[in-house]
Amino acid sequence: MENKININDLLLEELEEYIEKIGEKKFHAKQIYKWLHKIGVTSFDEMTDISKSLREKLKASAYILNMDIIEAQVSKKDGTMKFLIKLQDNCAIESVFMRYNHGNTICVSTQVGCKMGCKFCASTKEGFERSLTGSEIEGQIQTVQRYTKERISNIVYMGIGEPLDNYDNVIRSIKLINHPMGLNIGARHISLSTCGLVPNIYKLADENIQCTLSISLHATTDEKRKEIMPIANRYSIKEILDACRYYIKVTGRRISFEYALIYGKNDTYEDAMGLVKLLRGMIAHVNLIPVNEIKEKEYKKATEKSIESFMNTLNSCGIVTTVRRELGSDIDAACGQLRKKYIDKNL
Repeated sequence: MENKININDLLLEELEEYIEKIGEKKFHAKQIYKWLHKIGVTSFDEMTDISKSLREKLKASAYILNMDIIEAQVSKKDGTMKFLIKLQDNCAIESVFMRYNHGNTICVSTQVGCKMGCKFCASTKEGFERSLTGSEIEGQIQTVQRYTKERISNIVYMGIGEPLDNYDNVIRSIKLINHPMGLNIGARHISLSTCGLVPNIYKLADENIQCTLSISLHATTDEKRKEIMPIANRYSIKEILDACRYYIKVTGRRISFEYALIYGKNDTYEDAMGLVKLLRGMIAHVNLIPVNEIKEKEYKKATEKSIESFMNTLNSCGIVTTVRRELGSDIDAACGQLRKKYIDKNL
């Protein structure tokens, strides 16, 4: 791979420049782009409508990104699939494949490990190694589609890592995924989650990509948020909500607020009313998440009664609220759990 370019990482206009640079006609770029991103080939020899001489040129100066599945877990309850995927430098990431009535959804990772340190998340447990390239993010979709032989129509950037901490590569991946000559998944079928990197929320708004922005809020006061999310020491809830209002104003898109309910921490009536006060008047939706209980962490899932009461309080006050459907509860479906097991086993 040394001195060869990762051809999957090139946007169409960059691929056109590359093709001309190696002395070929520009129109070949569209053929190659389709093979890479729509069909998802794993070798240049599969590109049967371009000449052998061009395929040899491509082999000499570029490589196709291939990612291997180390382990696949399948839920006996609902068919949710959790994948541990090996990258070309032997790093491991996770992706989750979920079936819904409205189509298949994949939850993708954006980094190998995570810097954010949220107390209830297993993703941070093994530390941060590196950010993924745009093609490694898109490659999770290609890899899982090949394995399942099913088309994926919805993408959620909620796997390992903080998407807005890997801003440029995440935007590149969205452009690759969204392109009509590639996977052609509309931006409105893409959800991007952040724990609240305020400058990059403004930046994302100005991209006007029309994806759904999800904010991992998880608390209604800065004091409580600091206890469970170190990012709260950098950006206050007010700063995050100001950025959210800007995002809504620029894009016209509703924002989803993720709220992981933790027993005895943030699941009271007072917390619910605090959330109502914060979000009133905003085009918003609240997605309540019964927190995943993980080893080495003291946080427990809120009771079913408190979850229902919390949801009813919000809905009765005009804040549209749902409880996230729990999928893959009998497998290592929480972010970082499968990767941690793999690292522990291979140390």
